[in-house]
Amino acid sequence: MHSDIHLQPNTENHGNLETILDKMNAIHLHVLAMERWNAARLKMCHRRYLASATNLLHYLALKNLDTEQIKEELSFLGLLNIETVNTHVVSSLSICNKMLISSGSDSVLGVEKSSEDFPAHQNMDLGMTSLVQKAFNNRDLLLGKLQSQKMTHIMVTVGEEAAENNAHVTDLINSGTTSFRINCAHGNPELWSMIISTVRRCSHLLEKPCRILMDLAGPKLRTGRLKDGPCVVKISPKRNAFGGVISGAQVWLTLQGAGPPPAHLSPDVVLQVDGPEFFNKLEVDDSVKFYDARGQRRSLKILSKYHVFSGAGFMAECSKTAYVESGTSLYVKAKGRKSLVGFVVDVPPASQYVRLRVGDLLVISRDSSDEQELSPCSAIGAHKITCPSGYLFDSVKPGDPIAFDDGKIWGVIKGTSISEVVVTITHAGPKGTKLGSEKSINIPKSDIRYEGLTSKDLMDLNFVAAHADMVGISFIRDVGDIVVLYQELGKRNFLKLGIVLKIETEGGFEKLPLLILEAMKSPNPLGVMIARGDLAVECGWEKLGVIQEEIMSICSAAHLPVILATQVLESLVKNGVPSRAEITDAFNGRRTSCVMMNKGKHIVKAVSSLDTILNTQHSKPKAELKSLYF
Repeated sequence: MHSDIHLQPNTENHGNLETILDKMNAIHLHVLAMERWNAARLKMCHRRYLASATNLLHYLALKNLDTEQIKEELSFLGLLNIETVNTHVVSSLSICNKMLISSGSDSVLGVEKSSEDFPAHQNMDLGMTSLVQKAFNNRDLLLGKLQSQKMTHIMVTVGEEAAENNAHVTDLINSGTTSFRINCAHGNPELWSMIISTVRRCSHLLEKPCRILMDLAGPKLRTGRLKDGPCVVKISPKRNAFGGVISGAQVWLTLQGAGPPPAHLSPDVVLQVDGPEFFNKLEVDDSVKFYDARGQRRSLKILSKYHVFSGAGFMAECSKTAYVESGTSLYVKAKGRKSLVGFVVDVPPASQYVRLRVGDLLVISRDSSDEQELSPCSAIGAHKITCPSGYLFDSVKPGDPIAFDDGKIWGVIKGTSISEVVVTITHAGPKGTKLGSEKSINIPKSDIRYEGLTSKDLMDLNFVAAHADMVGISFIRDVGDIVVLYQELGKRNFLKLGIVLKIETEGGFEKLPLLILEAMKSPNPLGVMIARGDLAVECGWEKLGVIQEEIMSICSAAHLPVILATQVLESLVKNGVPSRAEITDAFNGRRTSCVMMNKGKHIVKAVSSLDTILNTQHSKPKAELKSLYF
C-alpha cells in the first residue's frame, strides 16, 4: 500500500513546529496574564480553593481566545486537545510546549523556548495529579465518600411520604440513594424534622452514610394556594375503549397510621381503616362491602395479605367505580363469623386546579389570603388564580411571555394593573392542562429584581444549618446574592454547612464564574446544581444542551461537584417504563458528581435502574470485526 504521508521531520515541518510553539507560548502568557490581572481577587479566596480558583481563571482566559486553528494544528501532530484541559490548564500547556520542543532540533528552532522560563507558582501545586485530586476531595467534602467503588452519587427528593416511613427510606437507600433532598418551599419544620430523623435512623441501621440537602424556597414566583377540595378518593377500574372493565382497581387496605404498602406493590388507591378487630380477623378471599359517597353499593375482594413493619396490610380489588370518603363503613359478613366493621379515615382532600386551554384568559390576582376559593371564572369570564408575590405585578408589561408549571403552560401578558395581570394562554395540552396550587411562574424576558434571600429563607436557614448537611440556594442571579448569603452564614458561624448554588436563570448562568469565585472566599464545601426545569424555561429549550455543557466545563475547571437535576428518568419514576432518550440522558450523568431524581410512584425501581446505569462497570460493546479480517 502506498502513502504520501511522510513521518520523518524536514525543514518545512520544523518551521511549522516553530510557529505552533510561538502560538502556544503566546497562549501560555495570556493565561498567566489573566491570573495576574485577578491577583487581588485570588488573594481573597480561601486557601482550600486557591488552586482551583487560579485554574478557573486560566480556563476562562483560554476560552476567551480563538483557538480553532491551533487546535487543528495540534491535532494533526497528535498532541494536545485544548478542549479537554479545563481541569489542569497551565500544566497541560506546559507539557505540550515541552513535547513541541522535543519534536525538533535546536538548530532548526533557533533559541530553545522552554516552559521553564515561566515563573513557578508559590505555595500552590497546579500539577495534573494534584488538581484532579482536588476535584475528588471537593466532591467528597460536599456529598460524602462513595462506597463500593461507585463514581456517582444519587440524590432523591422526598416529602411527607418519607416522614416516619422506615420501609420507604430503607428501600431507597438499599437501591442506591446516597443523598436526600427536602424542598423548603413545601412543608414545615415539624415535617422536615420527621423526614430527617427517619433518614438518619435508616442510614445508621444500614451502615450506609447519607447526606441531606435542603433547598431554600428563594424568591421564586408561584401560584397561590387553592382551597382544598372534598376529602374523597375515586376508585377507577381500568376500562377498554368501549367502557368494559379490563381489570379491577388495586386498593391497599391498611390500619390508620401504618404507612404505605411495600415498595414492590403499586396500588391505585390507599385506604386507611380505623378498626383493629376488623383488620385482625380479615382474611384473603373475603368480600368487603360498603356504600360509596353517592350511595352506590360496592365491594372489595381481598386478594392477598402482606406483613409490614406496623403489622399487616391487604391488597384488594374493586371492579366498579366508587367514590370513598372519610367515615365510610366497611363490613364483612361470612358464615360462622360475626360481622366485621371498620371505618375509612384520613382520606386526603382532593387537589383543586383550573384547566387551561389555548385561547383561554387567565387573571392572576394579587391576593394576600393564604388560600383561595376555587373560582373557575372571574368577572370577565376568565379563569382566576392568585400569586402572593408582589414582584410579578411590579415588573411585567403587556407582550411579555409567561410560563407556568415548568413550561407545561405558556401565555402572553395582555394587560396589567396594580392588582391583576391578564394572560392569554398560547400553549397547553390538546385537552387542556391543569394548573394547581404552588406551581412555578416564569417570566423569562422580564427584569424582575429579586432580593437574594427572603425573610422566609433567613428563618429556614437556621433550621437547615442545625439539621442538614447542605443548603441549596435558589434563583441566584448575581454576586450580590452570594455576598448576602455568606454574610448571613458568617453571622451564624455556619462555616461547615455545604453550599449548593442552583443555576436556574440566564443571569445565574452568565455570571457563574463570578459567583463561584465569590463563593470561594469562604471555606464552606461548595457545589453547583444544574436545575434544568427553570433553566430551560428561562433560557429557552433549544439552548439547554449548550448551557448544561458549559456549566459542567466551568465547574470542572473550578474542581467543583455538579448535581444534575430535573426529569431524570421521569417516565420510569412516574409510569414504570423509561424512554430511550432518558436512558442516554441518565448515562451522561456519569460526567457529573451527583444525579438528582424527583419523587414518584416507581421511585425505588428508578433509583435501582439509575444506580446500575451510573455505577456498573460495563464492558464496552464492540461491533463485529471478524468479517473484515482475511
